[in-house]
Amino acid sequence: MNTKMNRDYTYDVIVVGAGIEGSATAYQLAKKGKSTLLLEQFPIPHNRGSSHGQTRITRKAYGVYKHYAVMMEEAYNSWNLLEKETNTTLYYETGMLCAGKRDNTFINGTIEFSKTNGIPVEVTDEKDVGKIYPKMTFPKNYVFVLDKCAGILLADKGLRAFQDMFRKNGGILKDNEGVTNITPGSVITVQTSKGQYSCKSIILTVGPWAKQLLPTLGIHIPLKPIRISVCYWKEKNPGEYGLGKFPTFYESEAVDGKYSVYGFPSMEYPGYVKMCLGWGSDVDPDDRDFVNEKWVISRIKKYVYDHFPNLHSEPSIVEPCIYTMVPDEDFVLDKHPKWPNVIIGAGFSGHGFKLAPVVGKLLAELAIGETLSYDISPCRLNRFIFQSKM
Repeated sequence: MNTKMNRDYTYDVIVVGAGIEGSATAYQLAKKGKSTLLLEQFPIPHNRGSSHGQTRITRKAYGVYKHYAVMMEEAYNSWNLLEKETNTTLYYETGMLCAGKRDNTFINGTIEFSKTNGIPVEVTDEKDVGKIYPKMTFPKNYVFVLDKCAGILLADKGLRAFQDMFRKNGGILKDNEGVTNITPGSVITVQTSKGQYSCKSIILTVGPWAKQLLPTLGIHIPLKPIRISVCYWKEKNPGEYGLGKFPTFYESEAVDGKYSVYGFPSMEYPGYVKMCLGWGSDVDPDDRDFVNEKWVISRIKKYVYDHFPNLHSEPSIVEPCIYTMVPDEDFVLDKHPKWPNVIIGAGFSGHGFKLAPVVGKLLAELAIGETLSYDISPCRLNRFIFQSKM
C-alpha cells in the first residue's frame, strides 16, 4: 500500500476517530489489504475521550448482554495475538470479584453463563471471601463470584499497539486533523481542518462527539455522554491491595440501588487503588472539565468508607473519562439507512474497550461487505425511533 497517497486518491475506507474502536477497526482493514486512512481530531496521545488511561477490566463471564459474552473468547484471543505481533504485554490475569445481593441480576447471570460455557468461577459468601480478601467489609446477605479468567488490559499500550500495527500494515494515521464536513455518495468526500479526502466507505467511531456528528447526517439517536470521575485511593498499608493480592472488583447496583462500582488493584500509581462509580453527570465533550461531580465523589467516598476500611476515605487523585451511553447500554453498530457505505460505531456505554478487537472486525465487515461474524441485531439502528432529515 502506498503510504504517500495524495489528496486526490480515493481510499477504500476512511475511519474517523482513533480511539480504541476506531484504531482496532483500522487495524482490521489494513490487515485485509484495504487502503485506509485513520483521522484523529486531537494530537496523539491525548486524554480527551474514552480510550486513555492505563487500565481496563476484561472478563469472559458477562453477567448480562449474552450477545457480547459469546464474543469474549475471540476478544481474548485477539488481544493475545496483538501482544505477539507487537512483543508487548497488554494483559494481566488478576481474576475479578463480583459482589452483590443474592437476588442480583448481574451476579445470577454471571453464575448461569459461566456454568453453561465452562468458565471457571468460584461462588462464595462474605465469610469465606473475607478469608481470601480480608481487606473488605460486606453484609451477610452478599454473595461473591470470582471469575478466574478476568484481568486487566493495559489501555494506553493496547491503543498504541493497534495504531502501530495499522501503520505497519500500510495504513495512514493523521492526528490533529478534525473532520469538518462529510458529503455522502457513492464516493464520499471528507473535509478536514487541513484538507479534503475521498473514500468508498467511511466508518464513524468518534466517541462522545457522535452526539454532535450523527445529526449532521440525519441520524438522531439518544446518545448521552457522561463524565466518569476515575478516583484513586491511598492504601493505609502500602501493598495490601497490590497486583497479585487483590483482584479487579465489580458490584452492580452498588450505590442508590442503581449505580455500579468497579475497582482495580494498586498498579497504575503504586500505593493507590482505582475505585470508581460507574456513572456521572451529562457532559459536553468539548467542556468536559466544567461539570460539578460532587455528588459522584460523595457517593463513592461513602462506598469506599463502608467496604474498604484499609483505604483512606478521600480520593488522592481524580481523573476524567467519558462514557457515551445509550438507554439500553447496547452498542450502535450499523450502516446508515440511506447511505450503506456510511458505517456507525457508537454508544459503547462503558463496556466497549475489552471488545474492541471484535468490534473492529464487525465494523470492517460492514464497511467492505463481508459476512458478519456475529449477530449484531441488538446493536442495529432500527431499535431507535428516529427520522432522517436527508
